[in-house]
Amino acid sequence: MNDDPNGYHISFFRPTTPRAKANRTIVIWLASIWAISIFGFQILLLVLEKPTPEPAYLAFQSVWGDVEDNSADRVEIQEFGKSTLSVLGKIAISDSEKATLENALSWSVYQLTPDSLRPALVAKVQGFEKTRAEIVNITNPDYVAARNRLSMELSPVLVLASNDVRRNILPLSLRTSSMKVLTDETKLSLPDIMEKYLIHNQSVLTDTRFLGFPFHYFYTAVFLLILFVGLCWVYCVLIDRLDEKLKTIE
Repeated sequence: MNDDPNGYHISFFRPTTPRAKANRTIVIWLASIWAISIFGFQILLLVLEKPTPEPAYLAFQSVWGDVEDNSADRVEIQEFGKSTLSVLGKIAISDSEKATLENALSWSVYQLTPDSLRPALVAKVQGFEKTRAEIVNITNPDYVAARNRLSMELSPVLVLASNDVRRNILPLSLRTSSMKVLTDETKLSLPDIMEKYLIHNQSVLTDTRFLGFPFHYFYTAVFLLILFVGLCWVYCVLIDRLDEKLKTIE
């Protein structure tokens, strides 16, 4: 009969048996390896990262001063429009930010259109807006045809190449209600929006590719899962050896 008063007492933080103490040591070591692998890598990312602008942001910066004071030439307005279109292609922008960007893009296209053709431009965009508002499904043939037609007609205005994916969102981002004036609100908030979405923290850990993936993605999405399974296997092996050593398994 076991007279040990702690025979049925189990506590990870206050172990009372040799096996429990050894188990706690193993768990602490393996958990430490796991924590260092996760948080150590995140800290390393923060230490090494540096703000890196996308080419679209550099283009925006180079022309924004002239656009803001209404002295931009045709090429500068084209670069301005294309840079705003680059942000409109991102999915995380808020409704207010989208409205600002749409004003900037619509104004750019309007400014790049000859005076004699501006009424026709407005009419075409209004027609597409009406078609877009009436459809239930984006696969509607009339909608798809209208979008492709408008994209084909307006892409040359911004000098978008035939393989430029921004051509697909150009018709969706034009608003006749905000074509004629680049508003003061847009001028005030646009630089911050462009900086927010076109400057990213990068480092050798994000730029290096491993097995076809950016290294930081491979490390967090693949390696850490493999490491976790490996640590579970190591724990099982060590516990088996501990039980054999302490003769706790007959």
